[in-house]
Amino acid sequence: MLAIFDERQLLHRPLTRIAGGELKPNPEQPERIAALLSGLEEAGIAVQPPHEHSFDTIAAVHDRDYLAFLQTGFQAWRELPDAGPELRSSVHPSRHMSRLPRDLLGRAGFYQADASCVLVEGTWEAARASANTAVDAMTRVLAGERSAYALCRPPGHHAYRDQAGGFCYLNNTAIAANLAASQDARVAIVDVDVHHGNGTQALFYNRRDVLTVSVHGDPAHLYPYYAGYADEIGAGCGEAHNLNLPVPLMSGTESYLAAVSKACEAARQFSPDILIIALGLDASKDDPFACMAVDETGFRRMGEMLAALKRPTLIVQEGGYPSPALGSLLAAFLSGFAGR
Repeated sequence: MLAIFDERQLLHRPLTRIAGGELKPNPEQPERIAALLSGLEEAGIAVQPPHEHSFDTIAAVHDRDYLAFLQTGFQAWRELPDAGPELRSSVHPSRHMSRLPRDLLGRAGFYQADASCVLVEGTWEAARASANTAVDAMTRVLAGERSAYALCRPPGHHAYRDQAGGFCYLNNTAIAANLAASQDARVAIVDVDVHHGNGTQALFYNRRDVLTVSVHGDPAHLYPYYAGYADEIGAGCGEAHNLNLPVPLMSGTESYLAAVSKACEAARQFSPDILIIALGLDASKDDPFACMAVDETGFRRMGEMLAALKRPTLIVQEGGYPSPALGSLLAAFLSGFAGR
């Protein structure tokens, strides 16, 4: 297996998020990268930088006005009097409002789904580098590489076509999947992050060439709250091509892996040309969000289960937040996947 990583991903350093009604330190920090790189070293996997790929690959998935906001929004914000260190809107459109205003804060509220996806200096460069990393790794799989790991940060699976959310700005997994599908590949995405991949689901909800399967904590009690339920199965020609497998919060290894087993069976029945694993490590018992209780052995077994599908595979890093265990969790998953 090879691993792809771009150091420009270090440029995004958000300061805060709102949790419990308070501004608290944002856990989606560059330090995540150091831990994940240590996990790659532990697993004996060498890291390579990506080649640069066309911006059109990103624009094929995301709205161009939204991309322009990500690229220029923070600089415009800093030119305003009394602007703070982060661009975060305090107002968002409700389900009864859908107009895009001209005002910068209004646009921020339109394009930012929640208070965790602020813009700071370096956000655009890091997000684009993260997406380019996934594209490069997918390009290598399409060229014949049996498996590749894309160390992507910021993560991506909560990002919609025109909306950031949950620390995510560009949907790395969806961009890679769309690239493969544009070359007539049948793609199955299996998302094992503890939070539902709502952005990914939405981007493929009406398509039958990409199967989306998500194992995650029950959204009745966990972010993103408003998507990820078992009755969401796709629509139109995409009906029956979306599968959600919510798991009760604080479930242990066996319960989570039982859902992963169902996800693997759905992918097997779809018979994809390419498998994409949206790898969140935040179902761990050691993750600071404390949503689930999967142990390190569980992540090794999860890797083995997904490898048993025997498909050319792209692994895209999603969540998993700073803890002493983070690097070892990645090493366990990848070692299980590689059969070590």
